[in-house]
Amino acid sequence: MQIRLIHGFTQTAESWDRVEARLPRDWDVQALEVPDGLDFVATSEAIGQRGGGAGTWVGYSMGARLCLRLALDQPEVVLRLVLVSGTAGIRSSGERRARRASDEQLAADAERDGVEAFLERWLDQRLFETLPRQAAMLDERRRGNTVHRLVHQLRALGQGMQAPMWDQLGTLAMPVLLVSGQWDRTYGELAEQMTAAIGENATHVTVPKAGHSVHLERPDELAQLLTTWLEGATE
Repeated sequence: MQIRLIHGFTQTAESWDRVEARLPRDWDVQALEVPDGLDFVATSEAIGQRGGGAGTWVGYSMGARLCLRLALDQPEVVLRLVLVSGTAGIRSSGERRARRASDEQLAADAERDGVEAFLERWLDQRLFETLPRQAAMLDERRRGNTVHRLVHQLRALGQGMQAPMWDQLGTLAMPVLLVSGQWDRTYGELAEQMTAAIGENATHVTVPKAGHSVHLERPDELAQLLTTWLEGATE
């Protein structure tokens, strides 16, 4: 079974190490780096090309949005889709403009203060209050990021820059698993809305005692969930 894992903002492919180590050894599992220098749609396309053929795509947060775009644009490449703490984008054009302005301010902060200060402030957000610092892989984030990389992802891959995908969700024909953490109410509600919009081929599972960063907070539980669901989806 071919599995491709896509990371979130400020993270690298290493963020999936703990989940990958707990998946069946005979599976073809590879975590991919999100490429630099492309817009949102082109980044999704590039990830699909790097994946090496059709398989299961698992994305977290920003990575979930990229995997969803890939599934909509190239369904022949995505046999099964797993969205962890994901969304189909921001529906309102006004809210997207506000998000672009917010991300632009964050980009300016990164350019002014550098990678380490930016990462410290990023992880201090309420969104990550349930993520223990020892599980946040801060060293890996420091090594894997540059100011250019952070700024590019904020300005080109943020929710304010992408077209919302809500109206297209009903076209997804592959099995879709949506995963959210128990303590992440915002993304739990988004997962419920997406599940309803996709239809009967979608399943939403809430991971107990987890917030937004499910793969870092509860790698054992997420790996077991993926294993059980994927084995069932291929029967």
